[in-house]
Amino acid sequence: MKRDHEFKQGHNLNRDIILYLRQISIMNIKAKGYMLGAIAAATYGMNPLFALPLYKVGMDPDSVLFFRYLFAIPILGIMIKARGRNFKLHRKEIFPLIIMGLLVALSSLTLFQSYNYMDAGIASTLLFVYPIMVALIMAVGFKERITFQTILCILLALGGIALLYEGKDGATLSLTGTMLVMVSALSYAIYIVGVNQSTLKDIATLKLTFYVLLFGLTLFFVRTDFGQSLYILDKWYLWGNLLALAIFPTAISFLCTTKAIQYIGSTPTAILGALEPVTALLFGITIFGEMLTPRLGCGVVMIILAVTFIIAGSNITTYLVRFRKLFPKLPIRGKKTRLNQK
Repeated sequence: MKRDHEFKQGHNLNRDIILYLRQISIMNIKAKGYMLGAIAAATYGMNPLFALPLYKVGMDPDSVLFFRYLFAIPILGIMIKARGRNFKLHRKEIFPLIIMGLLVALSSLTLFQSYNYMDAGIASTLLFVYPIMVALIMAVGFKERITFQTILCILLALGGIALLYEGKDGATLSLTGTMLVMVSALSYAIYIVGVNQSTLKDIATLKLTFYVLLFGLTLFFVRTDFGQSLYILDKWYLWGNLLALAIFPTAISFLCTTKAIQYIGSTPTAILGALEPVTALLFGITIFGEMLTPRLGCGVVMIILAVTFIIAGSNITTYLVRFRKLFPKLPIRGKKTRLNQK
């Protein structure tokens, strides 16, 4: 009997250790996902920083995006070979990859075209409707429950981003520019959901990003008359902007986005995109000498709170319950007794 008891205790201990290690593993995966989602948002927010100087010298969006994708593809190819991976695809994966590639390219194209109709800061602000689109697509198409916490995070982030933009008195937004940004947001939202809800979720991140950009490049190749109407830069230092576009908001951002979706899901990754306009604001302050006003400060705080809530996940509810238990309600019967005595 004693041996049986000791055996059961040992078995239970081993089971508890396994469960504990499994929880730690899950926490580590989520932590990586949140970090990658934040990096993806921050690097994607660098688009205007490198694109606008190219627009000033007369380069069109199709040419900018053609070189942006073209330079990013070999970078990813080298990374795939360096890791000893292959480029093989299954037949069932080709068509979804073509669709995802065209969606990403369409999102990039419409966003970059919107810069010609409105300030890049306004376009980046409007683009952030895509987390709402992701949440709605997941709720309607995949029956994902929209929690109060998710709604709170989206509202906080939207409110914070609204504070980051100080519009000019009486200025109205361009209808064309607004429609372009909405198409960009919807395309990006469908891409975020599609990567996590199709056969593509089993493809290695590097390979997936490589083929998404490769198939996306075909859109710009066709739009530039198969390369004949490409704008070729005549100043060597501006090529650095194209290379930076290929590395930061393309290769790094899409890699991190895809991996974050696999780790934490579509909706949290989308909400972490609130860091994109914060990145633009930081560059405006540090590089272009913009002032950090109380209004902008409040906007940043609201976005950080939204990101913090989504990272904390279900732990928020646990903490709130524990905090509520610190302040137990007074018994109502006791209150009535004291009133009667008076």
